[in-house]
Amino acid sequence: MSLYSLIKNHKIKKPPTCTAVIAAAGKSLRCEGEDKLYYNINGKPVLAYTLEAFQNCTFINDIIVVAGDDCFERISDICIKYKLDKVSLTIKGGQKRSESVMNGIYAVTKKARLIAVHDGARPCIDTDIIDRTVLKAAACNAAAPAVAIASTVKKAEDGVISETVSREGLFEIQTPQVFRAEVVKAAMSNAVRKSIDVTDECMAVERIGVPVHIVEGSRRNIKITDAADLKIAETFLLSSNPCKESR
Repeated sequence: MSLYSLIKNHKIKKPPTCTAVIAAAGKSLRCEGEDKLYYNINGKPVLAYTLEAFQNCTFINDIIVVAGDDCFERISDICIKYKLDKVSLTIKGGQKRSESVMNGIYAVTKKARLIAVHDGARPCIDTDIIDRTVLKAAACNAAAPAVAIASTVKKAEDGVISETVSREGLFEIQTPQVFRAEVVKAAMSNAVRKSIDVTDECMAVERIGVPVHIVEGSRRNIKITDAADLKIAETFLLSSNPCKESR
């Protein structure tokens, strides 16, 4: 879909100003000693694929990477090698994801109308999903990509199934999650102040009463959490690349 059509369909007069905050401060504890963000697929680190998607997105004006300070040099090298000039800042993350995201969103300039928060470990994100989510948030204040849950869902107690949960209306929420800047700042501040353990930014925004709208996500947009996920992401990324050599 063309840029004009996207803006027209969402009733937006002009492209919104949006900063992407990439959460990349995780410790990769479930990847068998492999740092998932710097695992090479076709000679390119996972984080480079993630950043390239936002670099190539029309609606993203700049990118802030939140990472461990021991990774700053690596990230700088990636940005130089892959010409990622939208990356304007790399800042230190916190002990928890929510702390890292807080650091990121408060480093965003006041010029940004919207803030998109994305997992660095979701390298298979494509620009169409980013575009749709940003425009939905511009129109509705808060949006996230989602896919309907396909598997049968069970509730269990003490290792025994107690209930089959209806899948109707159940979705797996992905990233990027995009919000009007003042909304996500207020929501995350509220969560920290009240010691609410939020699992994602949508949860924080829900807690202050702002509805989050969903857009169509993709089952390819997986989050890498363990070694098996690395192999799945590798398959997805190489399937869209004619060169099949990898380490």
